[in-house]
Amino acid sequence: MTEQQQDLIDQSPPPSAPDPEPNPNHPNPNSVIHPRRVSFEHGLLPIQKLVFTDPIQTLAPVKQKLADAASNNRVGSAAIADVLQISGDHARLVLETLGSVLHSESDPLVKAKPEEVDSVGADLRDLILFLYIQSYKKLLPRTHKDSAAVADVWPSTSAFDGYLSALSPIQLVRSNSRRFMPSQADDEAHQLSYLQKHLANIISLLAEPVEGEGDESLVLSMEAFEHLGFLVQFGDKGSDVSPDAPNKVAPSTRGPCLIEGVSKASLVKQASDLRGRSVKVVNCHDSVIYLLAPLRYATVHGCSDTTIVLGAVGKALKVEHCERVHVIAAAKRVCIANCRECVFFLGVNQRPLIVGDNHKLQVAPYNTFYSHLEGHMSEVGVEPTINKWDKPLALGAVDPHDSLSHPAGVADAQAESAASVDPDQFVNFLIPNWFSGEDIGSTKDNPFPLPDAYMAAQQRNLKNFEETRRSLNEAPLEENRKREVSSALHVYFKDWLYASGNIRQLYCLQGD
Repeated sequence: MTEQQQDLIDQSPPPSAPDPEPNPNHPNPNSVIHPRRVSFEHGLLPIQKLVFTDPIQTLAPVKQKLADAASNNRVGSAAIADVLQISGDHARLVLETLGSVLHSESDPLVKAKPEEVDSVGADLRDLILFLYIQSYKKLLPRTHKDSAAVADVWPSTSAFDGYLSALSPIQLVRSNSRRFMPSQADDEAHQLSYLQKHLANIISLLAEPVEGEGDESLVLSMEAFEHLGFLVQFGDKGSDVSPDAPNKVAPSTRGPCLIEGVSKASLVKQASDLRGRSVKVVNCHDSVIYLLAPLRYATVHGCSDTTIVLGAVGKALKVEHCERVHVIAAAKRVCIANCRECVFFLGVNQRPLIVGDNHKLQVAPYNTFYSHLEGHMSEVGVEPTINKWDKPLALGAVDPHDSLSHPAGVADAQAESAASVDPDQFVNFLIPNWFSGEDIGSTKDNPFPLPDAYMAAQQRNLKNFEETRRSLNEAPLEENRKREVSSALHVYFKDWLYASGNIRQLYCLQGD
């Protein structure tokens, strides 16, 4: 422990009443300090100008410049762009990202409407903490404990291996090893180690000089101290469970719900299972996963040949290290990292963020609904009138927060962006109604309006289908010819199921 930390502890006011004797059989959960994971998992941006190799030396003058430009201790996007020498789009992204991981639900940035974000800005102290942790280096991915099982569903050779000769050095680095998410315990230990190493510097940046005594004497006010809640949490306070969820989720459930290793199957989770929670879908293959609930944060990691339907994500959705995955989501914000041949059907209020080594990504407007969708969207604050699915923002191909070494000259490379799905290839996704006997919601159709080109294509396809069906019904065919036509249609339909990946939806029927 440093002298600054010890001084801070020595000067802390005594508690108003003595704590009761601890009971070793029933430890107080609020006595345990944890790193606040969402700040590290959803709050890092691969923008080189935000990564300070020596944060304490660099951020002290930056803090002063931001303070000079602040109004009521809040900093807008124009000041952020000017002081940090970044574009207006990147300054806006800083505010949106910070707003998605703030610890205080009452902060004006969290409550701001999209058109108010730039002017409302961020609290200076939260912004400084956000900038400080951009120096964080993630834990290296671990090798899967059961390599044989992984090889069975995700073999070491794939369709992508033929491209290796044409890949850039950065792509080769990524392709040479299968990446597996570190355990939550390992991640938390790594984050805690980072905080222990940097806590004295972080506190000094939050502290202010005593009036008349210069910079030699710093005081950390209680108001400033409370902003440490952006980085640490006590027990379950500030956890991945939303403030309005304690009656619906076990209070001891601090971390996200983990869905791992689903293979060649279907899985359905409803609001009663997940309401107000965060969720991680990890290493799932050749499956269909329905998470039809209002969620805070969601992460999809290391999945392949899988369709994942997420109800409403009120904070942030991250999809990383996936291959040939279809993601259907209504979300406030979406980040896509290191994915290949994936398609994203999005109803998203902020520009989708694309980072890292991506290949052949596609985006499309949201294409489904279920009866409680609009209620879930309202519950977590996803707006159906705003959909920026077609305005992806591509950042760096190299993540400065990972611990991998990268070839020289690739730090400034930009990530490959995503193409829009051809309107003629766009189809609606039907979610089966497994729970018809239960309370039925009010949603009867897709709450996100379709763009004109996609609506026209749907109407065209429907018209063609009706004309084909009428022609077949009216055709004067003998019975044996009708059977031949029917057989041919079945063959073509089966081929389409496999080619489009929709064969996975039959897993749902098998489980009924």
